[in-house]
Amino acid sequence: MIQSPASGTHPVLSTEHLSKDYGPIRVVSEMTLQLQAGSIHALLGENGAGKSTLIKMLAGVIAPSAGTVFVDATPQHFRSVRDGQAAGIVALPQELTLVPTLAAGENIYLGVRRSRVLADRRAITSDATAQLARLGQTLPMDVPVSELSAVQQTMVALARALAREARVLILDEPTAALTDTETEQLFTVLRALRDDGVAILYVSHRLEEVFALADTATVMRNGAHIWTKPISDTNTDDVVSAMIGRDHGQVYPPRAEEIGPVVLEVDRLSGHTISDVTLTARSGNVLGIAGLAGAGRSELLKIIAGAERPQSGRVLLDGVDVTGRSLARAMHAGIALVPEERRSQGLVMSESIQTNIALPNLASISRFGVALRSRERDTATRRATELRIKAASVRQPVEELSGGNQQKVVLAKFLERSPRVLLLDEPTRGIDIGTKAEIYQLIRRLTADGVAVIIVSSEIPELIGIADEIAVLHEGLLTGTAAAADATNESILHLCYRKSE
Repeated sequence: MIQSPASGTHPVLSTEHLSKDYGPIRVVSEMTLQLQAGSIHALLGENGAGKSTLIKMLAGVIAPSAGTVFVDATPQHFRSVRDGQAAGIVALPQELTLVPTLAAGENIYLGVRRSRVLADRRAITSDATAQLARLGQTLPMDVPVSELSAVQQTMVALARALAREARVLILDEPTAALTDTETEQLFTVLRALRDDGVAILYVSHRLEEVFALADTATVMRNGAHIWTKPISDTNTDDVVSAMIGRDHGQVYPPRAEEIGPVVLEVDRLSGHTISDVTLTARSGNVLGIAGLAGAGRSELLKIIAGAERPQSGRVLLDGVDVTGRSLARAMHAGIALVPEERRSQGLVMSESIQTNIALPNLASISRFGVALRSRERDTATRRATELRIKAASVRQPVEELSGGNQQKVVLAKFLERSPRVLLLDEPTRGIDIGTKAEIYQLIRRLTADGVAVIIVSSEIPELIGIADEIAVLHEGLLTGTAAAADATNESILHLCYRKSE
């Protein structure tokens, strides 16, 4: 069992005037933070607030430009991640650094200098099983971790941290790929670790998670410390106002006042997961798609957009049958899909903002088949300004942008096509509340121009806030539709868990 300091003693991890400069730009400024053993501390802020840079300094990934990191009130000068881990600080990034071809035990002890477990596979399995048992977990030990579920992989990463005798765990968006049930399973484990004396720094854009889990919260804005409070002394509006530097106001813009004509008809559509789905999308309106993981929400959008072929049924755009058209032909007809995985499916990460926006719009920026750099630059600059993309210039590689700004680039490239129907698959996942509000405003500007928007989201409150109507899928079947203005979290969940009648 990890021993925690007595109540009232110094924090296990703290910082004093911690700063980081990249050239003339100060990314983190004079940051003060204190983590107590046996406590879950939430670190909050918009994308670009400096959270990731702070985490990297705490873990030893990068060195601060000024200031000091303390462990048990002793100054530290980490030169590497190994130095941080030797001091008991282990960070779990959002993209878990597991070796997919190795089993759980091998991943847990990879890099741990313990000759007994390194030399004996049975010892690896035995010790790894014991570490997982501390988390209340029993996992398959003879299969590659690539065959484990997302939450099981997270448990392997946590067990690896315990194998390194972690006193401080830093978790960056750990629930991004988890279902609600898996998230609650993770929370149970994190609470047990807290009770065992571990200090946990928890980074998440999902404020409902923060208020369910954390003991204390710190808000950063523009690289600086804004405030630190017990979670019981604050609320969502207080946090959002501190994050964005202004009153919370209304996150969701007003709904459409009028119901437009039908633009898109889905008629008895079936695929690998969905079966006999019929629905309509109207001009100037937002149709939300709700459902549990595996319900077929993403497949529905992919079939409509031409990314997958249906097994049966039809897709009609303005009364014209566009069923089974390719992604490119569907886009040419006026249907654009913003995919769920923006990094792997929506962007060329090594290329610039300018190039990414230009790729699906070469016809409009070309002359006699040759792309004009001036048009490419002007188009990207116009869209970057319109969507408030934060970047040094449109020539900056998108891999250097925050998640929220990367999502804006994906939106920009498809908005340049002036779609009749815009399909959005989890458009605000992993994005801060300020950027979410900007995307919601953009959606309503598009509907005001007559665009029909269909949005898939795992967050039911988001669908209730942004949609005009919500359609619910359960195991591929449409279980019902509801006016968003009359819907509640409970009423939508009820439809998520039952079959159609």
